[in-house]
Amino acid sequence: MLTRRHFLVVSAIPAMAPDLVIRPGRAQTPKAGYPMRPVRIIVPVAAGGPTDIVARMLAEKLSVNWGQQVFIDNKPGGGNNIGTEYAARSDADGYTVLFDPGAIAANASLYRKLSYDPIADFLPVSLVTRAEFFMFVPNSSPGRSLAEFIDYVRSRPGQLTMASPGTGSAPYLGEMLFLQMADLKMTHVPYRGAAPAFSDLIPGRVDCYFGSGTLLSYARSGQVRVLASTGPARNAATPQVPAIAEHVPGYELVSSQALFVPARTAPEIVDKISADTNAVLAEPAIRDKLTEMGYTAGGSSPAELAQLLRSEITRWSALVKSLGIKLD
Repeated sequence: MLTRRHFLVVSAIPAMAPDLVIRPGRAQTPKAGYPMRPVRIIVPVAAGGPTDIVARMLAEKLSVNWGQQVFIDNKPGGGNNIGTEYAARSDADGYTVLFDPGAIAANASLYRKLSYDPIADFLPVSLVTRAEFFMFVPNSSPGRSLAEFIDYVRSRPGQLTMASPGTGSAPYLGEMLFLQMADLKMTHVPYRGAAPAFSDLIPGRVDCYFGSGTLLSYARSGQVRVLASTGPARNAATPQVPAIAEHVPGYELVSSQALFVPARTAPEIVDKISADTNAVLAEPAIRDKLTEMGYTAGGSSPAELAQLLRSEITRWSALVKSLGIKLD
């Protein structure tokens, strides 16, 4: 069983990162006044889900600050690999940016073969958020607390369902880790995205779902119940809700959202996107909104994100190995 030191906690980020390995590609020379035309952010998940919501918040602010449209292009599927590969193969001119929900690091260990290399094919730009997840159950569930839910599942091994936005996603890994550490058996039901999975949770067609804090509004309005959070301690957005670690000692799962661009994008463009993203994330209104949704506003230099990516690849690898998961 893994211990806390193996889990995917975003820790203090060193100030400098190792040199990136870059594959040959077409470099683009930045023009004065970047951006001079609309910028596309590739989101490798379906529209309407938690990752999409945060990406659109950022895109809206950058559009205003740049005086150019920054639009979201959702390319879901393949465990986030379809959109990620598309971004990797795009022109390295700064006009295609990847909004990664943490999959770029996890997929390096999850999949036997990838059509892209998370280190060689991308340049890190900026951390956007640190993200914990929350355990949601339908109002019809007999488990009205985490302890009650654990007892309920234990009394019905394999009979209850655990939904996820897709096999291999960060919520899925958090769910499997919870089942492993709590010694529980549930049937996994994968969906193509967070929105359809949560839609089936509300009426009780599935029994549990780990989702991001953007879904807390449904719990606050009484449509579902939130039983726990996945961070090392209680989340600031839900101080009345226990962390899973209070009942399953050592459990901890924190992921990240970040921006990347294709390798060989000009350093001036990378630095420009990073600085302007950090400026957006420093705005009190944005930070407060992210906190309300259970996120911690990030912000980092490209070098800091490069170091974080390498450390998260190592940590995801330890978790994937522990769970015995390998995908084609």
